[in-house]
Amino acid sequence: MKQKSSSKNSRVILGLFIAATAVAQMTPYAARFMQEMGTSMKEMDRDMGAAPMNGNVDHDFAAMMMPHHRGAIEMAKAELRYGEDPVMRRLAQEILVDQQSEIDAMQLWLTKQTFDDAKKDR
Repeated sequence: MKQKSSSKNSRVILGLFIAATAVAQMTPYAARFMQEMGTSMKEMDRDMGAAPMNGNVDHDFAAMMMPHHRGAIEMAKAELRYGEDPVMRRLAQEILVDQQSEIDAMQLWLTKQTFDDAKKDR
């Protein structure tokens, strides 16, 4: 049993060493890009977890998708800051427009639902 644990630890250490080597070999430019992408993903995960849920599937879907889309927008902005390929840059531009439009539509829907719920309570 000890052999398996030692073997697993060795693989973990090797994996960490390989990851650290890859990061050390990145240019500062690429490292900044990766840092921005990581920050965007952490914020997206945090905000999705904090989305206000009420048990209505449609509401909860919209509430969680809005921070997901905001994360995609931030990631697209990082591509535009650091990326060079015209196809990827064009895709990032489309993501900015499309995701923001979808956020606006979901926010409008949520606002209407809140208004309709308030009318029902009267």
